[in-house]
Amino acid sequence: MDTIVDATLKRTETQEEIQPRMIGVAFAGKRYSVPEGLTILKALEYAGYRLIRGVGCRGGFCGACATVYRTAGDYRLKIGLACQTMIEENMYLTQIPFYPAQKATYDIVELRPTGEVFIRFYPEILRCLQCNTCRKVCPQDLDVMRYIAAAQRGEVDRVADLSFDCLQCGLCASRCPAEIAHYHVAQLGRRLYGRYRQPLAMHLTQRLAEIGEGRFDEELSSLQRMSQQEFESLYSQRDIEPEEVVPAKKED
Repeated sequence: MDTIVDATLKRTETQEEIQPRMIGVAFAGKRYSVPEGLTILKALEYAGYRLIRGVGCRGGFCGACATVYRTAGDYRLKIGLACQTMIEENMYLTQIPFYPAQKATYDIVELRPTGEVFIRFYPEILRCLQCNTCRKVCPQDLDVMRYIAAAQRGEVDRVADLSFDCLQCGLCASRCPAEIAHYHVAQLGRRLYGRYRQPLAMHLTQRLAEIGEGRFDEELSSLQRMSQQEFESLYSQRDIEPEEVVPAKKED
């Protein structure tokens, strides 16, 4: 059998004998040997950790797995999401499932989307140095500094738009010299937009009225009486809404 040469292996192996290269990492001060090429979350589980906190969707959407780490020969603290960040040789890390940051208390019903609302609850945004560290550390590549600038100007719509994909992981706040809780500012902006600026979905209002009138009671009862096999069969045969076809532009 032909041999396979791979730079990631310790030596040349036959295909049956190939083993992953093991590297040393330290979790919360304890050293482990784990296979190269794993994410931090997978390496933690390989090392025997049962993940109860500091883990969620595993796909970079929930922001629950914020992790602080250092790598060999580099004094700097680095930060990332454990579900996305790959382990490195001699990595030392610890997780911060919830990043502590000041969060204002308010009743969104009592607020109005005015220019001063952000400064009222988060006056520290006026200390922004425009250093851009918040943007550099964001795992979603959001333009964090720009939506903070929009908050300074009281632009609710702009804050909501630029922060739409925010995971609330808190990594932006971990690097801010002005001590801004960017993700809480963004959340306030999205709440104000959703409460006061976002247009009402008329089709949703209509459907809620139909549900209240009992229009779907019989159909729901029928679904509840189905066996799992019948339900799965009905689901697989359902009508799927076709994708919208965009007309081609006419050539001049």
